[in-house]
Amino acid sequence: MASTALPITSGLPRGLRGVFPFLVAIPVLAALQLAVSERYFLVYIASIIGVNIILAVSLNIVNGMTGQFSIGHAGFMAVGAYIAGKFSLETKQLAISLLPVAVSDQLMFIVALLIGGSCAALCGFIVGLPSLRLKGDYLAIVTLGFGEIIRVIVQNTQAFGRALGLSGIPQRSSFFMVYFWVFLTIVIARRIAASTHGRSLWAIREDEVAAEAMGVNTTGYKVRAFVVSSFFAGVAGGLFAHFVPIINPGSFTFVKSIEVVVMVVAGGLGSTTGAILAAIVLTLLPEAMRTAFVALSGGQASLAQKVDQIRMPIYGILLVLLMLLRPQGLFGNKEIWDVVPRWWSRRRKGLA
Repeated sequence: MASTALPITSGLPRGLRGVFPFLVAIPVLAALQLAVSERYFLVYIASIIGVNIILAVSLNIVNGMTGQFSIGHAGFMAVGAYIAGKFSLETKQLAISLLPVAVSDQLMFIVALLIGGSCAALCGFIVGLPSLRLKGDYLAIVTLGFGEIIRVIVQNTQAFGRALGLSGIPQRSSFFMVYFWVFLTIVIARRIAASTHGRSLWAIREDEVAAEAMGVNTTGYKVRAFVVSSFFAGVAGGLFAHFVPIINPGSFTFVKSIEVVVMVVAGGLGSTTGAILAAIVLTLLPEAMRTAFVALSGGQASLAQKVDQIRMPIYGILLVLLMLLRPQGLFGNKEIWDVVPRWWSRRRKGLA
């Protein structure tokens, strides 16, 4: 079982432990927002990374902590993206009286995210209540089917733009907003892991039959974990819809679900920091490889196109090597504060 201690707040008075992370994070995020506000490409890439972190950490609650196997996360992301995007489209001319326009827009944006996340959570409850009695491959098939059903529905619904998707959604997202939700997702995931609820999830992961024999309502706990995970996937979709020019069904295919699963597995099932690191690396790696290959081609368009064709196979080979050399993922089920002190102490002893 992964360590559930939160070392940063362990020395604080009990009354401050709940709010201390927010007191630190909000000013830091505000300062970073000011620093990168004019660097549009950097903000775009950072926003993509942030959305992937939310998806990976939220899926880790189900696949890592609870030991289930869901591969339909893109479906919940699509629900949040389309519902939040449609809400913003319908209300973009509205403003809250007595408030500056910018503040009003951000409040409406938060409402859109909450509505999108809540609809995704409701879908998670509807899908999870019957299907989480299943295990392994059967659960994977059900969640995969749900993701494809959502994609087909939005692709054939006029209100959602059909195959062309939704365009004209107000671009209200920002570096601060994306990473505030990243921070909130991480804090909630860690607090779930450190709670009695989390210990029940770990027990279900280790031995579901034994957990049920000890009185754990396994189906209830799994459904609640699924709903929380779905909510944050919906929020990630809502954030995504508000910083890309257009959303369409092609952004929420089975491939997207598999990408998120790979991030969770590569980081280590059950490790929140592993999921974060894997999301960052696996988001940046393909683009870094593309840039490197274009540079190696000397800027020649035809050669760059040919070289770029081998980018994804190399990316796949690197993932295969990771699974062969480190099958438990980068961190296993540990967190970074469990791994680094041991590594540092061994290194100091070796130098001595």
